[in-house]
Amino acid sequence: MARARVLALGALLALAACEDAPPEAAEAPAAAPAGERLTLAPVPVPDVAEVPGTVTTRDMAEARARIPGVLAELRVKEGDRVAAGQRIATVVDSRLPQETAALAAAAAAAEAQAARAKADLERVRFLHREGVYAQAKLDEALAAAQAAEAQARAARAQEGAVAAVAGQGAVIAPAAGRVLRADVPAGSAVVPGTVIAVITAGAPVVRLDLPESLGARVAPGAPVSVSGLAGLPEGASVEGRVVMRYPGVAAGRVTVDASIAGLDPALVGQRVTARVTLGEREALAVPARFVSRRYGLAFATLLAPDGRGARDVPVEVRPIPGTDRLEVLSGLRAGDVLVAPAASGARA
Repeated sequence: MARARVLALGALLALAACEDAPPEAAEAPAAAPAGERLTLAPVPVPDVAEVPGTVTTRDMAEARARIPGVLAELRVKEGDRVAAGQRIATVVDSRLPQETAALAAAAAAAEAQAARAKADLERVRFLHREGVYAQAKLDEALAAAQAAEAQARAARAQEGAVAAVAGQGAVIAPAAGRVLRADVPAGSAVVPGTVIAVITAGAPVVRLDLPESLGARVAPGAPVSVSGLAGLPEGASVEGRVVMRYPGVAAGRVTVDASIAGLDPALVGQRVTARVTLGEREALAVPARFVSRRYGLAFATLLAPDGRGARDVPVEVRPIPGTDRLEVLSGLRAGDVLVAPAASGARA
């Protein structure tokens, strides 16, 4: 009995001790992540389109064959410089010498007939003055002489026409410049219109091929960045400006010329990649320091809505030319708050 009382008294003392103990401290709230913060909002960014281009010149002169025949002589090769009017090739038609000879003989016969008719006219005039022939005989002789003279002139004209055609066998450079292509070998059969040589004329430019929807938005003076030029380090580019937008649309494409300072004419014909600025548009953009890369993926640190935590989210970004900012293509939206990652993280 005494033992039970002792145990009960001990239990009561222990319970009183528990009731007098102070309550445990409440759990402390999570600390907000440290670092620079940025609230995403649409901002104006350059609207840039990547299009193919070709190094060329403002004018491309084509030296063509004007008569059918055989290319007997080619005096130039790729890279040669030529002057306007210079003879660069000769086309020979083997039929022309025979035609020329035949027409020359016909012209000589017509001139002989004209000379005879003129002599007959002089005799008839003498006899008409002496009263031997009537006026009708004189008129007949005069008409015959005029007809013979006209036939002689026609024969001489035909002979000259054939000689002129033979002279058109000379292929002339239509403009001064550098020969870009001359790939028809001597001895080849050609027809009128065959391109014997292509000659570049004027300063070199980068000719861009844009879709119709983009071509209407390109204005002279728009910035252009060209990469892929021979002699440039990998990834390097040169800057220029749009100088000409050609009127008209062909097969849904628009042609635009861009001028690049110091462009080497020796690069004519090279294919390049160009980025053309079409204006501005609204987009989400962040400084590059807010994006890090791990395992080939881009991540941004997104602050929780309650501000008590943050998490890394994968994003798709691309550089904005001429700036240190990145355009956000996916993974974030306007109003999101980003926290700059630690300086040790790998940047995009």
